[in-house]
Amino acid sequence: MSVRLKITMDDDVYAKLKKEVPSKKLSAFITGAIRAKLHPDAKALDAAYRAASKEPWRKSLDENWKHSAAEGWPK
Repeated sequence: MSVRLKITMDDDVYAKLKKEVPSKKLSAFITGAIRAKLHPDAKALDAAYRAASKEPWRKSLDENWKHSAAEGWPK
């Protein structure tokens, strides 16, 4: 069962939405975005985090932070 809604959004957000999403796919896009925000798929998030942890540029960030001062921070 579906429910018809009347919503309000900022003009700039609506302009981007119209530019990126075909009008016949708008309801499905909004439904998917809200569903993902309210109940993110734990398996998909885990897979994304694992993939991101293997990206080489992230390792250089880790190396940079190793040399930062951590005095007074809990271990």
